[in-house]
Amino acid sequence: MSVNELFTQRTRVWIPDQQEVWKAAEITKDYKEGQTVLHLRLEDETTVEYPVGSGRNPLPFLRNPDILVGENDLTALSYLHEPAVLHNLRVRFLESNNIYTYCGIVLVAINPYEQLQIYGEEVIRAYSGQNMGDMDPHIFAVAEEAYKQMARDERNQSIIVSGESGAGKTVSAKYAMRFFATVGGSASDTNVEEKVLASSPIMEAIGNAKTTRNDNSSRFGKYIQISFSRQYNIIGANMRTYLLEKSRVVFQAEDERNYHIFYQLCASSTLAEFKDLGLTSAEDFTYTSLGENIFIEGVNDAADFIKTREAFTLLGVKESSQMSIFKVIASILHLGNVEICPDRDGESCHVSRTDVHLKHFCQLLGAELQQMEHWLCHRKLVTASETYVKNMSAKQALNARDALAKHIYARMFEWIVEHVNKALHTSAKQHSFIGVLDIYGFETFEINSFEQFCINYANEKLQQQFNSHVFKLEQEEYMKEQIPWTLIDFYDNQPCIDLIEARLGVLDLLDEECKMPKGTDQNWTQKLYKQHSNSAHFQKPRMSNTSFIINHFADKVEYQCDGFLEKNRDTVYEEQINILKASQFQLVADLFHDKDDAPASKSARVNVRAAKSTPKAPNKEHRMTVGHQFRSSLHLLMETLNATTPHYVRCIKPNDMKEAFSFDSKRVVQQLRACGVLENIRISAAGYPSSWTYLDFFSRYRVLMKKSDLMSSDKKLVCSNLLQTVVKEPDMFQFGKTKIFFRAGQVAYLEKLRADKFRVACIKIQKTVRGWLQRVRYVKIRKSVLLLQRYGRGYLARRYAKFLRLTKAALVCQKQYRMVKERRAFLRLRRAVVTIQAYTRGMYTRRIYWESKDYKAQNEQLKVINTTLESEMTRLQTELQRLRQQLEEAHALRKRMEEEHSTEKLSLTQTVEELQKENALLKSEKEEMNQRIQQQSKSSEEGRSVGVSLQTELENERQNYQNLLKQFSIVEQRYDNLKEEMSLKKFQPGHNRNLSNQSISEIDSNVPSISTSEVGDTEDALQLVEEMGVDSAAMDIQVFLKLQKRVRELERERTRLQSNLDKMQELSQSKSSEPRTSSKEEDAADLAYSNLKRQELESENKKLKNDLNELRKSIVDRASESSSANDLPDGYNIVLSQLKAASEELDARKEEVLILRTQLMSSTKLLEERKEPVKTEDTVIISNTEPADKEEALQAYHQLCEAKKLLEAQLQNQSKTHKDELEALHTQIELLKNDIEKKQEMLNYTMSLSPEAQVEYSVQHEITRLTNDNLDLKELVEKLEKNERKLKKQLKIYMKKVQELEAAQAASRSRPELSRQVTVQRKEKDFEGMLEYNNEDEALLTRMLITDMIPSKVSSTVPCLPGYILFMCIRHADYINDDGKVESLLTSTINAIKKVLKKNNEDFEMISFWLANTSRLLHCLKQYSGDEAFMTQNTPKQNEHCLKNFDLAEYRQVLSDLSIQIYQQLIKVAEGTIQPMIVSAMLESESIPSLAGVKPMGYRNRSSSMDTDCHSPSSYTLQALIRQLGQFYGIMQEHGLDPEIVGQVIRQLFHCINAHTLNNLLLRKDVCSWSTGMQLRYNTSQLEEWLRGNNLYQSKAAASLEPIIQAAQLLQVKKKTSQDAEAICSLCTALSLQQIVKILNLYTPLNEFEERVTVSFIRDIQNRLQERNDPAQLLIDTKHTYPVLFPYTPSALSLETLHIPAVLNIDFLVRV
Repeated sequence: MSVNELFTQRTRVWIPDQQEVWKAAEITKDYKEGQTVLHLRLEDETTVEYPVGSGRNPLPFLRNPDILVGENDLTALSYLHEPAVLHNLRVRFLESNNIYTYCGIVLVAINPYEQLQIYGEEVIRAYSGQNMGDMDPHIFAVAEEAYKQMARDERNQSIIVSGESGAGKTVSAKYAMRFFATVGGSASDTNVEEKVLASSPIMEAIGNAKTTRNDNSSRFGKYIQISFSRQYNIIGANMRTYLLEKSRVVFQAEDERNYHIFYQLCASSTLAEFKDLGLTSAEDFTYTSLGENIFIEGVNDAADFIKTREAFTLLGVKESSQMSIFKVIASILHLGNVEICPDRDGESCHVSRTDVHLKHFCQLLGAELQQMEHWLCHRKLVTASETYVKNMSAKQALNARDALAKHIYARMFEWIVEHVNKALHTSAKQHSFIGVLDIYGFETFEINSFEQFCINYANEKLQQQFNSHVFKLEQEEYMKEQIPWTLIDFYDNQPCIDLIEARLGVLDLLDEECKMPKGTDQNWTQKLYKQHSNSAHFQKPRMSNTSFIINHFADKVEYQCDGFLEKNRDTVYEEQINILKASQFQLVADLFHDKDDAPASKSARVNVRAAKSTPKAPNKEHRMTVGHQFRSSLHLLMETLNATTPHYVRCIKPNDMKEAFSFDSKRVVQQLRACGVLENIRISAAGYPSSWTYLDFFSRYRVLMKKSDLMSSDKKLVCSNLLQTVVKEPDMFQFGKTKIFFRAGQVAYLEKLRADKFRVACIKIQKTVRGWLQRVRYVKIRKSVLLLQRYGRGYLARRYAKFLRLTKAALVCQKQYRMVKERRAFLRLRRAVVTIQAYTRGMYTRRIYWESKDYKAQNEQLKVINTTLESEMTRLQTELQRLRQQLEEAHALRKRMEEEHSTEKLSLTQTVEELQKENALLKSEKEEMNQRIQQQSKSSEEGRSVGVSLQTELENERQNYQNLLKQFSIVEQRYDNLKEEMSLKKFQPGHNRNLSNQSISEIDSNVPSISTSEVGDTEDALQLVEEMGVDSAAMDIQVFLKLQKRVRELERERTRLQSNLDKMQELSQSKSSEPRTSSKEEDAADLAYSNLKRQELESENKKLKNDLNELRKSIVDRASESSSANDLPDGYNIVLSQLKAASEELDARKEEVLILRTQLMSSTKLLEERKEPVKTEDTVIISNTEPADKEEALQAYHQLCEAKKLLEAQLQNQSKTHKDELEALHTQIELLKNDIEKKQEMLNYTMSLSPEAQVEYSVQHEITRLTNDNLDLKELVEKLEKNERKLKKQLKIYMKKVQELEAAQAASRSRPELSRQVTVQRKEKDFEGMLEYNNEDEALLTRMLITDMIPSKVSSTVPCLPGYILFMCIRHADYINDDGKVESLLTSTINAIKKVLKKNNEDFEMISFWLANTSRLLHCLKQYSGDEAFMTQNTPKQNEHCLKNFDLAEYRQVLSDLSIQIYQQLIKVAEGTIQPMIVSAMLESESIPSLAGVKPMGYRNRSSSMDTDCHSPSSYTLQALIRQLGQFYGIMQEHGLDPEIVGQVIRQLFHCINAHTLNNLLLRKDVCSWSTGMQLRYNTSQLEEWLRGNNLYQSKAAASLEPIIQAAQLLQVKKKTSQDAEAICSLCTALSLQQIVKILNLYTPLNEFEERVTVSFIRDIQNRLQERNDPAQLLIDTKHTYPVLFPYTPSALSLETLHIPAVLNIDFLVRV
């Protein structure tokens, strides 16, 4: 493409800017090649003429289309250059708050300086198992990529995390290790992953410090190697460290701190165990107060120290070793406070003997105080012949002291690292490992020293490795797609590396100068100038002779030579070290012993092969310098990295103020250049950075194709034809096997062509629409004009016609007016003449007429008046007679009503009087009895027999009273029954049916009107129906049954009285001394009396039955009468007759009382006659029995008084009841009157209708009445049929039992040898729902029913058949009271189920089958437990089958726990099955075809990072997911699982679908679009429809989909105005604020015509929802489980009806 085609009007470009680095602009005028000015318009609408051309600025960089802005991968941008990368990072960081971005194989991580909720367990699970490009960029995606490649390729991996201080390297490395610890947790209980994570707080405490750039800056490099087993579980780890910043121990710049461990120890100095350390506040020590700020905002050093100690403990460091470490650290602080006092000569110095800190230092390290005091101020010089001790100046002594402090801390650091490695070491064989390198990035400061030189040297080596790896991946991609490629030229920094590490390089010359006795920094610098002045990467500063410049890959860095030699030598005086070697403490002595094989020991842990030979040190005999050690360790690190597959994380620091989400473009660009990201971009841009699959390219750019090409099936050919047409240069693209590769800028060009095509189409559509709108407007205006014209012309015509009418009317009016005027004059004159004539003629005529006709007229008038009066008199007489007749009728009616009421009043008054008389009679009897008792008590001389007879008479009297009360209650009950019948008659006139008579037999009675449990009663009821008819029997059967019940009670009472009488006779017989003949006579008399009493009761019973039958007949007769006028008196007479019958019955009872009194008197006389013989007997016996007779008499008296009080209370209650009944009768009369009035009104209404309407109304009324009667008859028939079936069934059962009994007896008499066989047949016929087995068959039973059971065996039988069979076996063991058998069977059953589930732990059908059977066994144990709470729904037969002997509540709890475990396993298997399908089915599959748009996107996936398995998740559709759910549901239904449990399973699965879908949506930018929202809403509606189709909508499963439904709606709604924000806030109630903001940030338009969500709109949403108390967690917990509830579900199946199929092979079970 030429420049003229690219730089056209409306093209957007980037121009350099001093403040923002790059500024956006838009071309306002087409640019022609050769022009010197480019006309631009900035974003603030200012115009700029940008000079271009030779010798001036080059043409500016082109901007990417808006559709590409915010991409996850920088290499997906069409134009790959620095401003595009910077702008994409800024948009993602500031607008979307995305801190991670891919740049090819590099993950760019920008430090947000804020805690983000994106590192939880749910996020780890979401990224686990996903390809690197499928999800949004994240450190977990890189870690998962490394873990997956390690498992798939069986190759070791490395994650290289780099960046400058404060960029977040340590945090990124920590999260990567957390991911490995979570995903690859140890298989055993060693908790290796916890130890790996526990090493982080230790290393941060001893190796991290606060700097001006970072509050937790790592001051050393480390490479953590995590070892994995063959199963890819963590088995151990190893750590290597690089270049610890020892100078920080003795010096810190302003506002910086020393290492954290010093401040943590000082903050905890008040603890009791640290009292011996002699520590105080950190401000009191020199080494911790140089930075003048000992605190970090938001950091609690004491709390962090507790975490550090816990980490030490977790790694196995003993308390004694920890205390030794803390002593060493405290000694360093005390060493820094040792004061070096200069002597007067200035050449020597000394330490005060009273120096407290020196004493603490020596005491803590176990060193000799005097020696240490001496050698702090002196040094030893050794020559070939002599040894000298030389004084040191104060400055030299201070340097030596600081050097000793640094050396002690460095040795302690190494010791801790070594022990951490020991704790993480494993004896198991390492299969593979993943290394995490946390190393410093490229650094450049105002003053750069030896540390910066080593850091930049390491970054040069890492950049070289990075460049070669990126180049290698690019070439592999092209080779895989089989496209021609040429060698890509990339920056090779090998010359810079040779400058540093080659022979006579910077490090070599530095080591050589360090060996010189008089070597200085200046001499070394001059050697550098001389040796490397011709090198392209080395420069000498113009204004300095003590510094040099190296041209690194990132930038030029000027290094100050001062201190290089001293830091490289790392000199510590041997005398001081020897003192520490002789320490009293073993740990201190071990710290300072030389380890010659230290580097080798580290390399021995890495089983890799070196790519290059390690350069050897030139002089082995001398101690290695720091530079040599660092170079060796760096070569070892590079060998390790080259032997692994590297993954890169580049951490970027967005600003130097540590402000949250603040972006400084200058600082970011500087770091992008330094960390190699831009170099990666350049390498990618040199090849084919953009790639599309043929299908995606066809879908995106089909608008550029011809119509004929769209119908072609060869997509590759169609794409080739299009590209050859629109792209003129063939080198701009290449066709691979599956993709099309483009050079940089080609996708943007295609997007421009596509946008132009759309723009032309839009213009054409707009033109057409605007023309149509104008045409419509023209037609409308023309129609309006014609309408106005028509109305105008009509108005003018009407106005002219009106004028003509008015003219004509005026003429007519004039004519008429003139005519009327003349005619009025004529008529007035004529009227006057006629009037005069009339009056004159009348006067004369009247005069003549009155004179001749006056008397005649008067006579005629009188005749007429007389005739009128006669007729009026006749009418008044007739009316008077009629009124008199009506008055007589009214008097007669009144008299009749008075008679009726007087009769009623009289009868009721008589009743009350009779009751009062009875009461008085009873009171008199009571007084008589009291007097008699008093008389008897006074006669103390009466004998023993008199007392006995009196007691007997009192008992008889009391019994008579009780009989009287019982008979009275019988009469009362009879009265109530009759009253109830009257109420039935009152509310059931004729055949009318209403609410009261419909429910009278159901509400007012305790038993049904027909049903009974006794055969005799039922036969009476059937006979009653036959005799009385169906209508009357339905009303009277209840009363009949009550009377029968009363008769049975009287019979039982008679039996009880007879037994009491017999006992009293026996007692009297034993005490009396009369002859036996007299007692026999008395027995005969009593027996005769009892028979007489029984006959009376029987006759009374017959009488009551006769009265009842008469009452029924009368009710039936009255009910058959159709006239409603006589209902009131007939019903009232019936009630009166019942009251009279009750009175008669009461009189009969009174007679019985009199009879009983007579008998009592005769008994008394008989006792008096026998008194004399009794007195002649032994007086001693009489005297001994007198007190007993008195006591018995008093007791009888008191009982009689109580009986009297009870009778009085009952009589009062009865009188009150009669009053209430009287009032109730009056109320019934009123109700009947009202009913009569209503019927009269109905009759009047009927009479007012026409004959036809009367006929129709009467027919309708009759139909209604017949319908109601028919319903009553049907109900009665149904009840009778039900009772008949029940009786027949009982009869069959009884007949069957009788026949079996007869057969058994006959068989036992005839063939005794067949008794066993007959018994077996009887049990088969009368199965009680129990199964018997022998103890030795228990294993066979569990094997057949559980271990070897296949669900398909019992698929055609009753669901949960094994559970029923097991319970029937348990029932039999309970029946025979064998507790050992019950316990053994239940235990073996539970163990067998667990064994089966363990064996089939992934088989959903098997787990569902045993969940159903286990729960059914649990329900059976509850249902047949005998507990009333579980027996409410049992049938009587099921209640008979309840367990008799054992309470299995404990086993029920065990089975309940087992059911919960099986349920959880079922959920786990189901979730594991559908989890791979969820994301593909819900988000990726096109449920609505051609809806999803394709946008230029994408992470250009590496071949090694993608799963090429044919079973990829992309093959799953929504229908597949629904089919799987349907399969689960069908299996559970087939196995008879409780519907409540099925609903809970489906609810849990829907929660899983919701959680995985929403979590994936929140972590993927490519699916947050309008089309995805439409697809997602359609998919959720399909799931809801599936729930409705299976009657599962009430299981709360649909409610669990609410979050993704609202997320789909959020993607679809408008997101622009404040009204839209308010609608979103009210809509998204199930989403948290963090989730809403995340979706809005991720929302991506599918094309350039759709607007992005603005930052201000998102802020508006946040302000509106800031009061919500949403959880801080972004993602939904996929492992959340709803509480499971197993509701009690009894079975309606009877155990005796259960059929056991032969396919189960359990013939050894015997039916009992």
